[in-house]
Amino acid sequence: METTAWMQLHSVMNATRERRPLARATLRRVGAFARPHRRRITGFVLLSVVTALLAVATPVLAGRVVDAIVSGGDSRRVTTLALLIALIALAEAGLGLLNRWLSANLGEGLILDLRTAVFDHVQRMPVAFFTRTRTGALVSRLNNDVIGAQRAFSNTLSGVVGNIVTLLLTLAVMLTLSWQITLLALVLLPVFVVPARRTGTRMAALQREAATHNAAMGTQMTERFSAPGATLVKLFGRPADESAEFARRARRVRDIGVRTAMAQSAFITALTLVSALALALVYGLGGHYALTGGLEAGSVVALALLLTRLYAPLTSLAGARVEVMSALVSFERVFEVLDLEPLIADRPGAREVPPGPVAVEFDDVRFAYPSADKVSLASLEEVAALDTRAGGEVLRGVSFRAEAGSTVALVGSSGAGKSTIAQLLPRLYDVDGGAVRVGGVDVRDLSAASLRATVGMVTQDGHLFHDTVRANLLLARPEAGEDDLWDVLRRARLDTLVAELPDGLDTVVGERGYRLSGGERQRMTIARLLLAGQRVVILDEATAHLDNTSEAAVQEALTEALAGRTAVVIAHRLSTVRAADLILVVEGGRIVERGTHTELLAADGRYAELYRTQFRAGAGTEPVEAV
Repeated sequence: METTAWMQLHSVMNATRERRPLARATLRRVGAFARPHRRRITGFVLLSVVTALLAVATPVLAGRVVDAIVSGGDSRRVTTLALLIALIALAEAGLGLLNRWLSANLGEGLILDLRTAVFDHVQRMPVAFFTRTRTGALVSRLNNDVIGAQRAFSNTLSGVVGNIVTLLLTLAVMLTLSWQITLLALVLLPVFVVPARRTGTRMAALQREAATHNAAMGTQMTERFSAPGATLVKLFGRPADESAEFARRARRVRDIGVRTAMAQSAFITALTLVSALALALVYGLGGHYALTGGLEAGSVVALALLLTRLYAPLTSLAGARVEVMSALVSFERVFEVLDLEPLIADRPGAREVPPGPVAVEFDDVRFAYPSADKVSLASLEEVAALDTRAGGEVLRGVSFRAEAGSTVALVGSSGAGKSTIAQLLPRLYDVDGGAVRVGGVDVRDLSAASLRATVGMVTQDGHLFHDTVRANLLLARPEAGEDDLWDVLRRARLDTLVAELPDGLDTVVGERGYRLSGGERQRMTIARLLLAGQRVVILDEATAHLDNTSEAAVQEALTEALAGRTAVVIAHRLSTVRAADLILVVEGGRIVERGTHTELLAADGRYAELYRTQFRAGAGTEPVEAV
């Protein structure tokens, strides 16, 4: 009884304080998720009913044993009743294990379905979704909210069904034994339930505060323990202040833990006391009736045992609505993510990229970044309301063509729109006007799988996962063999470095690849690109932050990567694009100049201005960087 009462208090603590109506649409969707598990749910409910029946049978049989002893009956009857009680106990134990197995399978199966659905859905979201969403809030939907929804089946469902059956049977049997004692015992019910409500409210406030402090500590640890965060703290932070702030929150969580433990102990003690008082009432009044001949001695024992099985289901059922609403809130938070439609999706009958060499074309492309309400959720950004204002137009009628096997370079000021052009080609965003074509086909008419297999991209940060060299390379082509890996490492000028690592291909590169230098990370991403073998390559400032030595090594690797491929190269260092077949100067979302390096210098326009600025910055040496 104490365990059930504590579970009730726990549900009150974790439930929303808002009184919300049952959402029929949510219930229908919950039913849709539960439909594949309907056989297990049916078995689960039936077992809960049988278990409840057995729970009531034991006290009744125990009362009959006492009556048989008091009346001096046949010992074989006592033995038979004792054997029945033992068999019921064995059946309860077996059914309890089976019920728990069904409960675990049902709950974990639901978690699997929900998590897989959310994970797959989130993977289809556009890049704009991830640029606005807080990662921690999104991960919470996959963990806390999914588990909260799971409780609706593994705890609430069996609890409601089993408790209703237990309550009705217990009351029916108790009333047949002595309606007077039963009614008096129920008088103490408010003393049993009210503390759960009041203590639950108090505990909920403590738990919310503890959760806030824990979340803040988690954020602090996540940011400070990452490689960039740790570096920033060491360079500019105040370690003593960081430690004091963390300790302050940790001490508050400790104090809340102590108060929570004491509140729990006081609550359980109070419930135990109420239960003892109710038992005293049964034994006192029941004993009086037994001595005066109004009640059998066995009935007194049966009433006492049944009473212990009466308060627990009453308390749980009193909080059933809270449990259901808590579970529905979790479901709604999960469905909120699933209801956010991806802006980018395959059209019906999406085509494959045509075989052979691939040309790239931008035809009068116009584009503005989507507003927040189209790609995100306020709860995931942790804001009161999403910004509905659309961004200003970033690209204004961009047109160019990169012939198959040629290299087109994009140069210009920061913020001119070069990276936006690069992101439209692999369809990380969709254009607002005009068209982007790969192999003569609008990218919106191509399947995502075919487009990803055709277009590869290397960004300036050279991102790697906290995994082995092998695993980071196999992202490009999981079926690649050992010889394929070493071949691309050789072509990326990394084979000697990897061979000297402690575990070779199985060496872990660290978070974001921080065990490697900037140039090594870039060459690793180029090796991954080479392994993928894509026909179109995008290089977004792949050498922007490298020293001359690293840049030379990366340029050698890029020569391998670009050979025979259509390439779109974004660069600030004009020295890296002089050999391009076509150079486009982008300013203010428009192409203001186009031509070869020689032609653009002769035109003495914006490109020539950038080139001279870099030449002066390099003090007579090779141009270094655009302004």
